[in-house]
Amino acid sequence: MTFDNQIDCNQVKELANVIRKKVIEISHQANASHLGSALSCIDLLTVLYSQVLKIDKNNLFDENNDKFILSKGHAAAAIYTTLAYHGFFPIEKLVDFGNEGGKLAEHPGPFCVPGIEIATGSLGHGLPIGSGMALAGKIKNKNYQVYVLMSDGECNEGSVWEAALFAASKKLNNLNVIIDYNKWQATGRSNEVMALHPLKEKWQAFGWEAHEINGHDQEQILKILNAPRDNTKPRVIVANTIKGKGVSFMEDDNNWHYRVPTAEEVKKAHDEIDEK
Repeated sequence: MTFDNQIDCNQVKELANVIRKKVIEISHQANASHLGSALSCIDLLTVLYSQVLKIDKNNLFDENNDKFILSKGHAAAAIYTTLAYHGFFPIEKLVDFGNEGGKLAEHPGPFCVPGIEIATGSLGHGLPIGSGMALAGKIKNKNYQVYVLMSDGECNEGSVWEAALFAASKKLNNLNVIIDYNKWQATGRSNEVMALHPLKEKWQAFGWEAHEINGHDQEQILKILNAPRDNTKPRVIVANTIKGKGVSFMEDDNNWHYRVPTAEEVKKAHDEIDEK
C-alpha cells in the first residue's frame, strides 16, 4: 500500500501509524539505533510528503521540484520509510536497511534511493546546503521551496547560526526550516547540554519569521506550512515533539537513542499503535 500526495487528514494519521510500525520493525531487523529520533519526526515527514512537497516522482531531476533535506540524518529509517510509502521506491527494499554493503545505510547517502539528494548525518550541514539551494532558486528565478528538517541538538552547531545569518541577509523567503524539538540529544536534555531556550526567539533575533507548533498535530503542521508568510524572510518552525512518539514505553526516554527493540517489544509497540 502506498499513499499519493494530497491525501486527507484522516489518511495522514493512518499513514503516520503505518510508518511508525514499519520504522520500529526495520530498526529491529537491522539492529539499528536512533529509533527514538526517527519516531519523533514521523508526523512532520508524513505531512510534508503527503500534503506539501511538490515533487515529480517520475522526474526527480526536474529543477522545479521542491527540495527536502533531512539534516538529522540519524533518523534515516524515518525518511526511507516515508519515501517508500509515497511510491519513491518499492516498500520491499526497506529490508535492506542497515545491511552491510546495501544502499540503505543508517545515515543516508546521496542518491542511495530515489528522493534523497544529500548525504546527511554530520550535524550542522543541512541548513548551509539548503541555504545554497534556496539562493540558487532565487538566482535562476525558480519557484521551488526548500525544506530542511533539523534536530534541536543540531542547533548547538555554529554552522547552523552562520547559515541562519546568511539566509536572513539574502532574504531567502523560499527557505523553510523545521526543528524537531524533542528536547533530547545524545548525551542529555537539549536545554541542559546547551542553552537553547528560548529557541523561537533566538531565530527571530537572527532575522527569521519564526513559529512554534505541536509537531505531532498534523492539522497544525499543515496549517502553518500553508500559511501566508513574510516575503522578505526565511521561515523556521519550532515543532515541539516527543522522542519515541507513539509508543508509551519509548516516549521521552533517551535510552531509545541507542537501544534496539526486541521482537517482543516490536509486537508490543505494534499492538499499542493499532489500538490508537
